[in-house]
Amino acid sequence: MSRVFFDVTVSLDGYLAGPNRGPDNPIGGRGPMLHAWLFSQRAFRQLLHLGDGGETGVDNQHVEETFQRIGANVMGKRMFEEGERHWPEEAPFHSPVFVVTHEVRAPWVRKGGTTFYFVNDGLEEAVRRARGAAGSKDVRISGGANLIVQSLNAGLVDEFNLTVAPCFLGTGLRLFDGLDADRLSLELVDTLPSPRASHLRYTVRRK
Repeated sequence: MSRVFFDVTVSLDGYLAGPNRGPDNPIGGRGPMLHAWLFSQRAFRQLLHLGDGGETGVDNQHVEETFQRIGANVMGKRMFEEGERHWPEEAPFHSPVFVVTHEVRAPWVRKGGTTFYFVNDGLEEAVRRARGAAGSKDVRISGGANLIVQSLNAGLVDEFNLTVAPCFLGTGLRLFDGLDADRLSLELVDTLPSPRASHLRYTVRRK
């Protein structure tokens, strides 16, 4: 059975995005510092058709392994709205994406294998449909922070990868605000350090 996971980058002080984020500024003020490591990687540059070149070390290995395992994605409406106007015509998912929303909307087909499906029956139904679409691959909870926390609180997440960028944001959107810590425990199963970031992988245990 496919596993459900998320993979995100946070600052050293725990922020997933900077202040004043929105459709015109999806990562928020100072937020681009979080992903400086990512845009330097060859695998990510190839995924977004950003041209040749890029690094091929341990960070690139992490990117390759993460994207190779994804069979479907689940995301919240706010993340979709923030990304919709900025993603290229060939959206960077290359797999089905199930958007949790109250909006009734026909599937949105993009080039490169990405189709956005709008799920009006809640998070658990979106994950169920994503599992069906993923086949033997895994389901990624793409975000945002609120949907990740909902997924953890509902016991839907099997593991997650947390990349810690060497920066402080000071303010913005914290990843784990609203988490019910009594519902789960964690086991650290892998660490992958590099000069650009630290990659941590955890298995989630339900209590």
